[in-house]
Order: sequence, then C-alpha cells, then structure tokens
Amino acid sequence: MQELKNYHEMLMQDIRFEEGLNACMNCGVCTAICPAAEFYNYDPRQIVDIVQTGDNDEIEKLMKSDVIWYCGECMSCKTRCPRGNAPGLVIMALRGLSQDLGFFVESEKGRQQLALKRTVGQWILTHGYCLYLEGVGTAMHPEQGPVWDWIQANWKELFRRLGANYQGDGPGILRKIPEEAMDEIRRIFDVTGGTARFEKIEDASRKKAREMDMAFDDGIDNEYFRHIYKTNNNSHTRQK
Repeated sequence: MQELKNYHEMLMQDIRFEEGLNACMNCGVCTAICPAAEFYNYDPRQIVDIVQTGDNDEIEKLMKSDVIWYCGECMSCKTRCPRGNAPGLVIMALRGLSQDLGFFVESEKGRQQLALKRTVGQWILTHGYCLYLEGVGTAMHPEQGPVWDWIQANWKELFRRLGANYQGDGPGILRKIPEEAMDEIRRIFDVTGGTARFEKIEDASRKKAREMDMAFDDGIDNEYFRHIYKTNNNSHTRQK
C-alpha cells in the first residue's frame, strides 16, 4: 500500500511557505487588493484558507487546478495583510510542489509551464537572458507584425545605431554573456534544484503528451507544445 503524502508537511519544507503563512484570519483583504482576483476566477483568501486546513485532498486539487497559475506575484497581498501573510509566497510554494509532483499537467494553465521552461528557462541557460529577442519570432507571435520580421533580419545594424553592443564582447546592452558567467548560471541552477525541476517538467509533460496522443519532441515546433501554447478554453476570467 502506497504511503499517503502529507502535502502540508511537504509545503512546510519550502522557505517561501514558512515565511508566507503566519495565521490567516480570513479577512479577505488580500483578495480585495489582488489585481488577478479582479479579472480571474481567483481568490487568494480561499487558497490560504484551504492550505491552512491541511486537507490533503483539497491541497491536491489546488495543485492540479488552473487557480494557482493566475497569480502575477505582484505581492500586493503582502503589503496589506494585517497578519503579515504573503499569499503570493504560498502560491509560489504550491506551484513548486505541483511541478515536482507532476500535478501541473492536469490543468490548462499548468501545462504551459513547459512553454516557459523551453523559452525563458532555456534562454537563460543558453544565452544568459530571460528574454532572448531572436527567440520571439512572428511564427509564434504573429501580433508582432511585419516590422518585427524586418527587425529580425537586421539585428546587428539596428542595434548598432541604437548604441547597443549586440552579441559583442565586453559591456553594453545585448552583449554576449561570457562563457564563465554562463557556467556559473548553470551551476546555480544545479545547486538550487532548478535543473532537476526542469527535468521533472519535461518528464511530466512527456507523459501527458502520451495520454493526449500528441507528438512530443524537443524545442517548440511540435504538436504538444503548440497545443499548450495556443489553447485557451475561455473559462478563466470572471464574468462581470
């Protein structure tokens, strides 16, 4: 018989959870001030209340839901809470555990973690930038329009005129990040568990792609990636 995991205890191992939840009195100030709660079906007060009960089944539902991915981590909740709680930190801990346990693939917004990992995450490890402009083409971002196509074809000359050190050595905007700095970034990911978490995101996503009978390959040009990147069931925003 498989031992039942205590999700509350697992969350307690995350310093963000420990610092983010003192004692909620359910006043609802966090929800009142939350920008995400104005637009999404999202209530940080309710999330904190569920976590505080320690109910394993309800916490698992949270980690498998879209709800924990609505938070923009603006931390407005932290500035207003009379008890000094930070629901945003609690959300971070829930997201991390959801990724580690593979629960994130059970929701539409959760599945998009693979897209973030393969774009922003991979750009950091490969180029040293969380936004690598060459990776933002009109094939995936048609809203950029034809001007962006021209920019993509004329990077060096354009940014030279703007005073940037595009792909150059030494200081300057858009410079090439030295390899020793890139090695340090990758070691930080290894030591902090980021590399292992990326692998878990890949493994869980690959398994989910099989369940959905979708092609799953490296990079961003495959059926599963395109599906999670573009699918929106339009059930996330509040009806006013």
